[in-house]
Amino acid sequence: MTIAAQAGVAASRAQPRARWTVDAVAALFDLPFPELLWRAQGVHRDHHPPGRVQLATLLSIKTGGCPEDCGYCPQAARYHTAVEESELLDAGAVRAAAQAAKAAGATRFCMGAAWRGPKQRDLEPVLAMVREVKALGLEACCTLGMLKEGQAEQLKQAGLDYYNHNLDTAPEFYGEVVTTRDYQDRLATLERVRDAGIAVCCGGIVGMGESRRQRAALIAQLANLDPPPESVPINHLVQVEGTPLAERFGGASALDPLEFVRTVAVARITMPASTVRLSAGRRELGEAVQALCFTAGANSIFYGDRLLTTGNPDVAADQALLARLGLSPA
Repeated sequence: MTIAAQAGVAASRAQPRARWTVDAVAALFDLPFPELLWRAQGVHRDHHPPGRVQLATLLSIKTGGCPEDCGYCPQAARYHTAVEESELLDAGAVRAAAQAAKAAGATRFCMGAAWRGPKQRDLEPVLAMVREVKALGLEACCTLGMLKEGQAEQLKQAGLDYYNHNLDTAPEFYGEVVTTRDYQDRLATLERVRDAGIAVCCGGIVGMGESRRQRAALIAQLANLDPPPESVPINHLVQVEGTPLAERFGGASALDPLEFVRTVAVARITMPASTVRLSAGRRELGEAVQALCFTAGANSIFYGDRLLTTGNPDVAADQALLARLGLSPA
């Protein structure tokens, strides 16, 4: 995070902020679609360069075998999916992947490990990976699960810029998706990250069977974090065979694509300064819906043909889409 951004965060924390009520966020969701996009685009232009999209690449550094029971996740050890458990990658392999991402135009490199939370012996090699990524001139981000006391500080000292830890959904719907950790566990990790001086990357997943009001409650939770996350990934559920949510919906989308666009627009309005990232499920949305999402204020994408264990549009397809839309890498 730049010195200017750190100063902005400090200033925002020093001043009381108006809180977003769920009713107020729900009212945004209920706006006519053209009105909502018009408002979101105005907020976006007031806070971000129009026509610029940040490219971030995500690498799974440790896949599968997770003890959690997140109903959407093919990496949970208890589900029978095609994902095979693998050992932690070495720093050389991560460096090579980061070099390839940078050559393809990415400016942020994110590393994800399928842990409930890292043990100290797990964290040590990750710290080396962070240093390798930073040596290439890329922003470094990690998602490693819940952090214990002192771990965020170690990641900060290694040079980590962002830590991702999603809230997933609204508090009142959370128990329908995850039972092995509670909402407060997630908030505690976010607090440790913030206190260590690392920027927060935190968003959620939509299309898991939640109501519109529950989507509004998720956005309210995110917007009321103090300060709001610097990065807000919005994920559309990818139904992976063998996971409970895939079995529940049987491949049929639980969300109208325009409702996904509405979610992006509401995130932009309620979190004006945040980077709003189109994340998992982008390939399934198609190019026309992605174009609407950029109009609604999305200004970042995960870039590369793989997101941990699910597919993503390939680099050439993304480059072609951005060129057709007149958008440039940030």
